[in-house]
Amino acid sequence: MRSLSLSSGRAAALARAGGVIAACAAVTAVLLDMRMGTFRQPVTGAPLLISAAAAAVVLVLLARLSAAGVGWAACGVGTVSLGCSVALRLHVDGAGDLGPAASSAYGAFEAVALLVILLICARRATPVGAAFGAPLLTAGVVLRPVAIRAQEGSVTVALFLALLAGAALAAGLTSRLVAAAREQRDERIRLDQRIGFARDLHDYVAHHVTGIIVQAQGARAIAAKNPDLVQPALELIEQTGAEALESMRRMVGALRDEAGGGAGAGAAVALPVDSGLDGVRSLVDGFALPDTRIRLVERGPLDGIPAEVTSSIHRVVMEALTNVTRHSHSCDTVEVLLTAVPTGTVDVEIRDNGHARRSTPSSGNGYGLRGLRERVTLAGGTFRAGPRNGDRGETGWTVAASFPGRAAASSGGASDCRAESGGTR
Repeated sequence: MRSLSLSSGRAAALARAGGVIAACAAVTAVLLDMRMGTFRQPVTGAPLLISAAAAAVVLVLLARLSAAGVGWAACGVGTVSLGCSVALRLHVDGAGDLGPAASSAYGAFEAVALLVILLICARRATPVGAAFGAPLLTAGVVLRPVAIRAQEGSVTVALFLALLAGAALAAGLTSRLVAAAREQRDERIRLDQRIGFARDLHDYVAHHVTGIIVQAQGARAIAAKNPDLVQPALELIEQTGAEALESMRRMVGALRDEAGGGAGAGAAVALPVDSGLDGVRSLVDGFALPDTRIRLVERGPLDGIPAEVTSSIHRVVMEALTNVTRHSHSCDTVEVLLTAVPTGTVDVEIRDNGHARRSTPSSGNGYGLRGLRERVTLAGGTFRAGPRNGDRGETGWTVAASFPGRAAASSGGASDCRAESGGTR
């Protein structure tokens, strides 16, 4: 995401530099015309002054015009320039040889102004405006030197201006294509963000709703035998429901902000819950499945793991625990293992000892374990999920992922921290 802001900054810097260069060239051209007396010639001075004034007005107003306005302005000033050339030519046909005035039928400022307008027209105008404005501007620049007399000097100037016009047109079109490619890339990033937000919303809400269902089933089971335990269960259901609503509110708010341009491409959007290692510990502490004990085991130096890795670990644990609640039967033990190995990789494994599952949780279109596999792969890790080794007499299901993390060897000796949830839930 950072590269987008850097490329935008470079584009803005290049635009400012181009504006400064164009302004310096225009000022230099005006001084040259004043020194040469271009606008004081008895025959050509008035038409050239009108044409140059029109180009100056358009050049000043370009920054304030819309894309359609740039196209209209380009067509207008190109038409004025061609009209001036036609007027000079008609005057030559009626008056005969103009003598020295023939060499002053064009000025430096008008040519520079038209070239700058041509570049901006190719860059900013609407496709229709650019299609009509660019040929008119090119013709106005190239035909002016030969409007009165086609001789060796004027033809050379016309050819040189044709090269400059081609360069300006190519620069404008290249800038236009680069900007279009950048917009497409930003739009693709925004679309990927929205898809990611939608998946996050599904996963978080599914996690909370599954917890609510399990807690409601437990409360109903103990209502007749232990009525005093119903009230704490209802309070837990209320708390879980509030967390689900908060998750939905933040996710939908992020989607609205991103769609409205508030977040922008690549903007950081806060997750509904802590998605780091503290969030993993919270998931373990909040896991509630009747007659099931959960244990969290942390091995190795887990501090300093990149945020994108801890976020992916959190999602793996959340999806795995949700699937245990949904699909596992006769499960009494769940283990969550976090391991940072000296080679720098970080492994997470969630395993249970349930005896049967109604269906494989990887089914679905982009959600569940399938979507989790995509997320882990995009993070540069590996993912696996499936039954435990039946040859060893093990039952249940295992979800495991391995991520490239920081080099753990420099962190000293490995530590082993074990946390176990308080008793049977």
